[in-house]
Amino acid sequence: MTQYLLSIYQPDGPVPEPEALAKIMGELQVVNEEMQAAGVWVFAAGLHPPETATVVKAARGEVLVTDGPFTEGKEHLGGFTVIEAEDLDAALHWARKMAAVLEPLPIEVRPFQG
Repeated sequence: MTQYLLSIYQPDGPVPEPEALAKIMGELQVVNEEMQAAGVWVFAAGLHPPETATVVKAARGEVLVTDGPFTEGKEHLGGFTVIEAEDLDAALHWARKMAAVLEPLPIEVRPFQG
């Protein structure tokens, strides 16, 4: 079995209204429970907004620490789920379920090395 990272990318800007967000999070919890029941769910987490990030980068023997996200962009990593699946097709099955709940947010599926 291979572990896969299902990354949730969301646009920068305001989050949905509380009522809409509660509905989305409730539906996402149902998918998480399905993954747990199927034995593929390993771990999931949401992240604070990108402005809470701190970046540490080494260059030419110096280490620079800066506030804010690594890159400026129109979207950011908002959360992720780690699953353990037989193959990419099985991982994509769960990513499709997440994408249906989180429409129109993209879900990136990547296998872990090793």
